[in-house]
Amino acid sequence: MPSEALAAPPVASDSALAALRRYPSRVGTFCLVELQKLRHDRTELVTRAVQPVLWLVIFGETFNRIHAIPSDGVPYLDFLAPGVIAQSGMFIAIFYGIQIIWERDAGVLTKLLVTPTPRSALICGKSFAAGIRSIAQVVVVLVLSAILGVTLTTNPLHIIGAFAIVMLGAAFFSCLSMTIAGIVLKRDRLMGVGQMITMPLFFASNALYPVSVMPGWLRVLSHINPLSYEVDALRGMLIGTHANVLLDFGVMVFAVALGIVTASSLVGRLAR
Repeated sequence: MPSEALAAPPVASDSALAALRRYPSRVGTFCLVELQKLRHDRTELVTRAVQPVLWLVIFGETFNRIHAIPSDGVPYLDFLAPGVIAQSGMFIAIFYGIQIIWERDAGVLTKLLVTPTPRSALICGKSFAAGIRSIAQVVVVLVLSAILGVTLTTNPLHIIGAFAIVMLGAAFFSCLSMTIAGIVLKRDRLMGVGQMITMPLFFASNALYPVSVMPGWLRVLSHINPLSYEVDALRGMLIGTHANVLLDFGVMVFAVALGIVTASSLVGRLAR
């Protein structure tokens, strides 16, 4: 009996290690499943690109001419481009919870949740699929910015860093959306809440104007808004303005981790 009792813990430990080794492949599988949905509706990539194009061509060009908004010593169009990149990624991800509610209604989510796969693997896969989808928006805005004369970096490491921070931002906002889905449980409610929070998140960040011109109460909101840190990192890497890139990445990694934990704890409510 004593020897059997002593042998039990290593077996449990081996099982935990095996589950940990399988975890990345399960996340990758869920991510791949999400990305395959684009094969059925590739027009999404085109339609999603319309809004950032309008922001740059209409809003950016107009305010670049009238010099109405201070832009930290760079042309306003250069200042705006990173903000538009972050915004477009957020707008893709913030309604991601609608998909998980649709899967609940179709009976797919219930089947996934009864498998041994951890719920966090499902959330990770979906959130990073949202991040990969956002890369298409980055490419569109970068190409358009170059056409409009925005001075962008040619450093490949900085461009890769920009892709990484946008993926983290989209992953966080998709987790936020799935968290809201686990609370409201209905698609129409999620649409309403999503529309209610997207523009405040956007305007309470430094995407359109520097923090220095904000009133005090808005500065407080900007400092707790993950979008501000994403934009700050993008400006530092793409147009060379002063930025605390390590802090920005640290905040975004923490935000994504918190979002995954929160969404994973609430996703079970959708299957009840």
